[in-house]
Amino acid sequence: MKNMILAGLLAAAFATHAQTTVKDPWVRGTVAQQKATGLFVQITSAAGGRLVSASSPLAGVVEIHEMSMDGNVMRMRALADGLALPAGKAVDLKPGGYHVMLMELKQTLKAGDTVPVTLVIEGPDKKRETVEIQAPVKALGADPMARHKH
Repeated sequence: MKNMILAGLLAAAFATHAQTTVKDPWVRGTVAQQKATGLFVQITSAAGGRLVSASSPLAGVVEIHEMSMDGNVMRMRALADGLALPAGKAVDLKPGGYHVMLMELKQTLKAGDTVPVTLVIEGPDKKRETVEIQAPVKALGADPMARHKH
């Protein structure tokens, strides 16, 4: 009986911490001397919450950004309060919209490389969950949607 109770408690604890899933992460490749690029991914948080921070050992600074049009000018800004993740709804981080900006890169990122990134999601209960991803690097001019064409 004790083992069943313990197993139930462990399963419940794991379920409360495994609330976020990521799909199709990738990073845009860079050229020599380029010090910034973007991470793009689809994030779904079962309980909802916010993507509040990210980090990578390959970047000195990592920020959550939004790109938007202001008249005829494309503007990019860091989201100081993070990115809302509505419960059960996929949020696409993609070129021209929300993305994770990797700055002060420590090396050139080439197609075929992998970039480790840690995402931190804060749930509605203010508890934080970390999600470790390994994002493949796509060539600078690659079509990120090519994998979705039939």
